[in-house]
Amino acid sequence: MKDDKQFKPFIPADRILPEMTVTSVIVGILLAVLFGGANAYLGLRVGMTVSASIPAAVISMGIIRVIMRRNSILENNMVQTIGSAGESVAAGAIFTLPVLFMWADEWNVSAPSLIEIGLIALVGGVLGVLFMVPLRKALIVQEHGTLPYPEGKACAEVLLAGEEGGAKASTVFAGLGIAAGYKFIADGLKIFPSEVHYEITPYKGSGIGMDVLPALAGVGYICGPKISSYLLAGGCVAWLVLMPLIALFGGDAILYPGSTPISEMGSFDIWGSYIRYIGAGAVAAGGIMSLIKSLPMIVTTFKDAMKGYGKGKGGSDLRTEQDLPTAGVLIAALVVAVIIWLLPPIPVNLLGALIIVIFGFFFATVSSRMVGLIGSSNNPVSGMAIATLLVSAIIMRSVSGTGHSSYTAVIAIGAIICIIAAIAGDTSQDLKTGYIVGATPKKQQIGELIGVIASAVAIGAILYLFNAAWQYGTPELPAPQAMLMKMVVEGVMNANLPWVLVFAGVFIAIVVEILGIPVLPFAVGLYLPIHLSTPMMVGGLVRLFLEKRKKTDPEKKKNMVNNGVLYSSGLIAGEGLIGILLAVFAVIKINGKSIGDIINLSGKLNLGNIGGLVFFALIIVSIFAFTLWKKEKAGKN
Repeated sequence: MKDDKQFKPFIPADRILPEMTVTSVIVGILLAVLFGGANAYLGLRVGMTVSASIPAAVISMGIIRVIMRRNSILENNMVQTIGSAGESVAAGAIFTLPVLFMWADEWNVSAPSLIEIGLIALVGGVLGVLFMVPLRKALIVQEHGTLPYPEGKACAEVLLAGEEGGAKASTVFAGLGIAAGYKFIADGLKIFPSEVHYEITPYKGSGIGMDVLPALAGVGYICGPKISSYLLAGGCVAWLVLMPLIALFGGDAILYPGSTPISEMGSFDIWGSYIRYIGAGAVAAGGIMSLIKSLPMIVTTFKDAMKGYGKGKGGSDLRTEQDLPTAGVLIAALVVAVIIWLLPPIPVNLLGALIIVIFGFFFATVSSRMVGLIGSSNNPVSGMAIATLLVSAIIMRSVSGTGHSSYTAVIAIGAIICIIAAIAGDTSQDLKTGYIVGATPKKQQIGELIGVIASAVAIGAILYLFNAAWQYGTPELPAPQAMLMKMVVEGVMNANLPWVLVFAGVFIAIVVEILGIPVLPFAVGLYLPIHLSTPMMVGGLVRLFLEKRKKTDPEKKKNMVNNGVLYSSGLIAGEGLIGILLAVFAVIKINGKSIGDIINLSGKLNLGNIGGLVFFALIIVSIFAFTLWKKEKAGKN
């Protein structure tokens, strides 16, 4: 409480600056759609998304402060508030909704409509914002000195450094441009493979490789060496320990759920047939253990939230303390719950709506607290979604049977809960930024709702585009998190989940927890191909090198690391945007041939695996160019 009374925001409560303007709303909506699409592509490729708040804040400054010559930090903050909502809606949607497309192909039924996808995303996003309103004072204000909210603080630092002009924005745009060109050469012109793979023949069943893509190096840099090493450790256990053992003991046997003799399987076949189930068990166990460890915090937060509901009308004479009215929030949440139940496009009955409301507020609370400690990029949304799917699938199976409607209802419930948790985490970070810079909470909460609406409208078209271009579950678009959700639901509903493999993963996760290693990143590394962990580890090592560099002024070191975060954010955004463009090229045809096939030069020019490794090395060199060497050069001047 002392921190709350002593803290003074950058813009005092009695000072009025432009905040929610036509400019901030329009630019924010554009960024919400932009980052929603980019993060959707990233998540469908690697199973992880990255917080868009920092790059949204930087681009906002570049547009509003530098280009438009407007000078209001609160207007910039509103842009990033609206813009970052797109990433969270995308995360919740791509972790779950691609399953409906996969089932449509398998069962020869209609794919989900744009209206169905949009409404699921909309109700989840709106509930996520509404559930966060009563938590703001308990988590953002009263625990200001306890919960750091890393992205929220970083965004505030970026906004407060606005006097530096467009230097930070130019770093993001440089990363965006370089990654865009790289991605176009790799996956558009295809003059070298974006995935390098080697079978380790003497060590049968194992393999090693790397997806030589800039976004993965960027994700590794942002997550840092610790998280990246946990991911790689999980990948090593899977690809260099478990898979060779399966090959050794399996011999010529055909073991369910595989359909061919193990002796004839390559490393990818063994991974797809067995390791994914082990990884699913580990991820589910990691998510549940994270929730159990958070129970004391959850109980405390619930108590504070209930006090907030009891007290507040949400009003205050001070601009910086004004929330949306509590009564209005309660009524709006009730209306949304009824809409979920009654609207035909949302395949959820009354029981499902009740599950959503109960689990939704529960996981919004968990998510808000978790991101305060570990950041939005590391928020275990998938663990929460898996826990929801397990419970709802068991309930639906016992109440409604195992028909198609039960399957779709379970995924719809999981999707809405997933989006609620993701948006609650994002809203928490944005409200933290606003608390530091002196924004009006009520206007930020309205801004979040605007971002949710814009993203919900766009996400359906984005998902349709990707599916039409490559189809979910293929090597081009593996959708790993959605495949995991599909596996869980089908296993529970059909009562044929290979429980031995699943429980093997569960007990591996328990051992990892006993050893004191964070379970979720290890479990995700166990579940995903090692080809995604290796480039992330390279990015993490680059950051480690910069952080541990001796004989460097602490302030310069901090600037170097921050420049790397901004540049890496650009790498992720650039690759994601070209991913969307290439999806468009794959769909549009000229004289019966897609544009993607027309620009494919792999038959005429192919640099092979060596070329891919060389280009990836150049990306790593570019990170040094925008961090270490840039700062050294500036220091000499």
